[in-house]
Amino acid sequence: MIEADPPVDVDINFPADNSMVNGEKNSRIIVGPPKLTRYERARIIGARALQISMGAPILIALPENVKDPLEIARLELEKGILPITIRRRKPGDGWQDIPLKWLLK
Repeated sequence: MIEADPPVDVDINFPADNSMVNGEKNSRIIVGPPKLTRYERARIIGARALQISMGAPILIALPENVKDPLEIARLELEKGILPITIRRRKPGDGWQDIPLKWLLK
């Protein structure tokens, strides 16, 4: 049996202005690269597209030709308006919660 990588934790409902490391406030990214990985980006777009397809409100003004939930989610991510916090796990027991807007700079 082939084992997949552990899932990326994306907390859609928790907007945060401060990073947390093991529950303690932190002001810099110490776990992982200083930008979104392609896996985090895919997870965020997929989760947001599912929300949109289930009737969640759209957070941006859309061009007339855009109707696809995946495209809408991608545009929302590019604008940086999604209130999402990424939890990156350290090897071992630690983690860091990073606000999405820090990773989009």
